[in-house]
Amino acid sequence: MKHYTFLVIHGPNLNLLGEREPAIYGTLTLEDINSRIAEFAKSNNCMVSFFQSNSEGQIIDYIQKNRNCDGIIINAGAYTHTSIAIRDCIAAIKLPCVEVHLSNIHSRERFRRHSYIAPVCIGQICGFGYYSYIVALQALIHYLENNAR
Repeated sequence: MKHYTFLVIHGPNLNLLGEREPAIYGTLTLEDINSRIAEFAKSNNCMVSFFQSNSEGQIIDYIQKNRNCDGIIINAGAYTHTSIAIRDCIAAIKLPCVEVHLSNIHSRERFRRHSYIAPVCIGQICGFGYYSYIVALQALIHYLENNAR
């Protein structure tokens, strides 16, 4: 297996995980989730870089600045449903990207069911709590192992 480098991007309010609506988002903190992702990545010969921002522009700047990676996992939070700018950034860099959500956005409020980001991603994983990120990492590895760039 090749050594891969991935970005894991967390959008607005995810810095409040563990205290923010635990019935929906669980009790793990963002640090807890990042630790579990890092552990899984290491066991699969991958390196991950983590970034969290409440600012749409900072997320875009981070993606553009770090586009030399092998793939991206993004939980854009509420920007999923509003940000054409993040969508356009992901489309422009032409890297495999997986959209992730802790909760099942399709079983929640109607406005959460539309994603501007999903159409420019190789897939969307939601509803499995922190494990959505692990599945996304597995999916990116599988995608890169089976699809020439």
